[in-house]
Amino acid sequence: MSAMNNKKSIWAWFPVTLLTALFCCVLWGSALPAIKIAYELFRIGPDDTASRLMLAGARFFLAGIMTIAFGSIINRKVLVPGKGSTKYIVVLSMVQTVGQYFFFFMSLAHITGVRGSIINASGNFFAILVAVYLFHFEKFTLRKFIGCVIGFCGILLIFGGINAFGSEAVTLQGEGAMLTAAFFYALSSCFIKIYSKEESPVVLSGYQFMLGGVILFTIGFFMGGHLIFGSAACVLNLIYMGFISAGAYTLWGILLKHNPVSRVSILGFMNPVMGVVLSAILLGEKNEAFSVRGIVALVLVAAGIVIVNRKE
Repeated sequence: MSAMNNKKSIWAWFPVTLLTALFCCVLWGSALPAIKIAYELFRIGPDDTASRLMLAGARFFLAGIMTIAFGSIINRKVLVPGKGSTKYIVVLSMVQTVGQYFFFFMSLAHITGVRGSIINASGNFFAILVAVYLFHFEKFTLRKFIGCVIGFCGILLIFGGINAFGSEAVTLQGEGAMLTAAFFYALSSCFIKIYSKEESPVVLSGYQFMLGGVILFTIGFFMGGHLIFGSAACVLNLIYMGFISAGAYTLWGILLKHNPVSRVSILGFMNPVMGVVLSAILLGEKNEAFSVRGIVALVLVAAGIVIVNRKE
């Protein structure tokens, strides 16, 4: 699309871009408290891995259907994968949905939403390192180095500082699992960058969500998991969790289509901010969210995201 068309689009008007990006970050930020609330609604205990996998699978199968539906409406045609795209969808589903969200859902059974929101933002910095050293997409500039250092300092601070790794405050199934999920996110970002040259990213994400959801649900089912819909709130929660991924991804993709990538990606610093704020409001985690350590860690992470996404 030409620069002239970009200027004519309402999506390129900065107030619209800002508000839409904020809405996306509110959706993504609400994912952590929504999942923790789902554990209570579906009565899934901290050690019930099988049921968590079924919940994750159901969420992403719905997210895939919604993503394809939204994309089909926007493009005015039913979106189907092209020939040769199946292998891309399989790889993405194993990395982005199965790999990332296996650890993501595991982690949230053991840590607070505030800690999860801040630690999950490390995916922004892992993505830079993976793009530079594994896929060789980018050069590791001084600006990116400074941004990554500042961001990881925030992650280390929310862990409890340099001595946290020798204490029981940091666990593999909690903080360790969230870091692993963030690393899978970084890998998936690079795979999407490669595969989107051959196939629409909406098609890739929608169908990999569905495939990954089926895989997670099936594994959880055969492990003996269960989903008990005890009330209408369970259904509404599941639908909302599906909409989080589908709605935010679709709108973010529209913003990237009508704006420079750096202009949109730099607004991603609001993602962990919304996660922390919503965890404080919805989960009652105000003490951790608004503690000195919590605020400083969040500021460092947000600043790191802004720095690594700024233009040279």
